[in-house]
Amino acid sequence: MATCASAPFNHAKADVILRSADGVDFRVFMLFLSLASSFFETLFGLPQASDGASDQEMKDGLAVIAVSEDYKTLDSFLRFCYPSTLAEDPSLDNLTEILSVLAAARKYSLELIERKVCQALANPKVLEAEPLRCFAIARNARLKHETITAARYNLRQPLIPALFAEINLITASDLLALITYHKKCITAVQALMKDLKWMTDHYGSLGGCNWLFTARPSSDIFNGSRYCCGQGTDTRFFPWNTPPLAWWTRYMQEICELLQDSPSGDTVRTAADRTIQKVRSATCATCSGRVKEAMTEFSNLLALKVEEAVAPIELEMDF
Repeated sequence: MATCASAPFNHAKADVILRSADGVDFRVFMLFLSLASSFFETLFGLPQASDGASDQEMKDGLAVIAVSEDYKTLDSFLRFCYPSTLAEDPSLDNLTEILSVLAAARKYSLELIERKVCQALANPKVLEAEPLRCFAIARNARLKHETITAARYNLRQPLIPALFAEINLITASDLLALITYHKKCITAVQALMKDLKWMTDHYGSLGGCNWLFTARPSSDIFNGSRYCCGQGTDTRFFPWNTPPLAWWTRYMQEICELLQDSPSGDTVRTAADRTIQKVRSATCATCSGRVKEAMTEFSNLLALKVEEAVAPIELEMDF
């Protein structure tokens, strides 16, 4: 036996009933649905059979129209059809429900909902948390912009993805295209680690970033050493052929490795935050006092260069 939906879909003056696949009756107004959807406008405009000449199910004097959507999906897209004074737009933060809502929106010609779903898939908070799921849903729905955006956010994740719930929504070719795109971005970014010209051009000279070379006050220099926190020895990271502080070298070594898996500006900034905390927790008063400002500027520069390097790379996929 069918149950009744909650407000606002239980109004006594409603003029039609939509019954979900799982047996919930939504008492709705044809006017609201007709204004929101050309499908419903056409459906409700069809001539009605005379009494007794149709097998149309009736309840409380209203026609009952059975639909294939379940209660949650039907509730979501009907709320979009109703005026905001009667029903607030539903939250589309739950990726599990987005695909079914999008399918219903297309089925019933509800363009507004389709735009809302696109906005939900482009929500930075959702993309940052679950880019692969967003990619699969967007690709399955053939949403070009949202698919490409999700692929770009997925650069923050490892090259080889872990199993995720919506993987069955995409083909092996789709997954291969995503991994190939990711790999090309890794290759593009590695050039930044092999040549520090982007850095030396930005700062101009050692004096432009003296925090990296002369951390110890000159009055405290002894035994010919000016490095309060040790001197880096990895010659790959010698700007102007000059050894920098050891903690910055360790940061660059870490970033070089991380970018081989997650070629994103976010990777750069997150690692910089860890370095700042490590340096501040050490005993060097000089470095701990300047590391945040210096590394924030430097990591923003490197992050920008990473984003510029991956920007020309295209996700090779037909839409």
